[in-house]
Amino acid sequence: MPSLIARRDQFFKNINDQGIALTYDDVRLTTGHSEVLPDDIDVESKFSRNVGLRIPIASAAMDTVTEAEMAIEIAKLGGIGVIHKNFSPHDQASQVAKVKFHLNGLIGKPICFNQNVSIEEILNTRKQKGYAFHSFPIVDDEHRLVGILTENDFTFCENLALKAKQVMTKNVITAKPGASLREAYDVMKDNKKKSLPLRDKSGKVAGLYTFSDVKRILVGDSKTFNVDKTGRLRVAAAIGVYDDAFARLEKLIPEQVDVVVIDTAHGDSKGVLETLKMVKKKYDVDVIAGNISEAESAERLLKAGADGLKVGQGPGSICTTRIIAGIGKPQVSAVYECAKAARRYKVPVCADGGLKYSGDISIAIGAGAHSVMMGNMLAGTKESPGDFRFHQGVQYKVYRGMGSLGAMESSKGSRERYNQGKNDLIPEGMEGMVPYKGPVKEVIHQYVGGLRRGMGYVGARSIEHLREIAQFIRITEAGKAESHPHDIVITREAPNYQEKI
Repeated sequence: MPSLIARRDQFFKNINDQGIALTYDDVRLTTGHSEVLPDDIDVESKFSRNVGLRIPIASAAMDTVTEAEMAIEIAKLGGIGVIHKNFSPHDQASQVAKVKFHLNGLIGKPICFNQNVSIEEILNTRKQKGYAFHSFPIVDDEHRLVGILTENDFTFCENLALKAKQVMTKNVITAKPGASLREAYDVMKDNKKKSLPLRDKSGKVAGLYTFSDVKRILVGDSKTFNVDKTGRLRVAAAIGVYDDAFARLEKLIPEQVDVVVIDTAHGDSKGVLETLKMVKKKYDVDVIAGNISEAESAERLLKAGADGLKVGQGPGSICTTRIIAGIGKPQVSAVYECAKAARRYKVPVCADGGLKYSGDISIAIGAGAHSVMMGNMLAGTKESPGDFRFHQGVQYKVYRGMGSLGAMESSKGSRERYNQGKNDLIPEGMEGMVPYKGPVKEVIHQYVGGLRRGMGYVGARSIEHLREIAQFIRITEAGKAESHPHDIVITREAPNYQEKI
């Protein structure tokens, strides 16, 4: 009897032999014997070779979807946000820093100030950089620790012209490098201190723990947080090719970005392949490459050293690439074929675009994806950066494609993503608005809940198990209509269902 993977391969081979490609509305997963309850299912996965996920969701690198606020909330919910590249390299790195410094177990390179800097200068820097914290080690000209400024010191300082050395707390409780989270927690708790600098043998600052974050990690509400090995939230950032990539990396690497995404409309191109090879040679950072929709494209990127693949050319709700350029493969077939190629390299695949319902997440993962990237499904939430508008009494938020005329007119990053110059633009996306959805936490709860229930019906106990056992059937238009509510007038909408064209 053929294995479950072989049976799935045969299904897609039969479809492909007919010259047909499938998307989410064309298929359903078959149910199977299950011994798992939805809430007991493990939904941890991978975003790239070395970067994990607590939930298999990434927010798209779009200027109306992912900036620091969204990336922070997505990481706290277990996923990862990709900061878009319509920012300048400097501003994009600042967005990454906001995420990395939002929650810190151990800050390896804390922000320090010289003792002769004024309080006003420190506050101005804090505002400019968008730091959410108030504790700063103070050092002398030899970079040795001489004191610390905390929130109380700032609060009770009435003369902002005073130097840091005149305001700082001088008797600093410290620990040695290598102190664990538990040791740091005990020291801060016993001494009633909110910050604990690590001081090396030469007196220099070797790190910093903050009590609120350490407590949250050890005994608080951080079980869902997607954090790095030092307890900081994970975050990704989009880069272009050649000069753009390296200009951004020079800013992003010092902020310890977890993964970078070479974000282009056509990932199987000379620029992407050459940039990928150069980045992997120069930097120790995971690189996801995309976007692609063919197995041969996946093979080339994997051989060039990609740590992850982003699959999807034209499936997004605001993307017109398939119509304008006449290219692109329906998403389920694209994910399946690219994931099959990536399986041999043990490299994760992210299904980017085309999702409309939580059930589509189950289908994407069943087709071989390790994660999904969401644009429209996260746009319109409280944390997305779009503007609010009212239309016919309903509150909306602006949502636009990175290939839309507005995005390309306003940003070099969007133009480069679609290989275009500044003049005579050919848009490959639309501008519009989506209904306000509320806090992203509530939206993600429904998406992950739907995924868990799909996995329960299939009998999959984990994301990897779903990728192994998922089986597909193709449905007709009648089957699609039957799948949706029908023959009723809906009197109360469900939070996880909205009829979509």
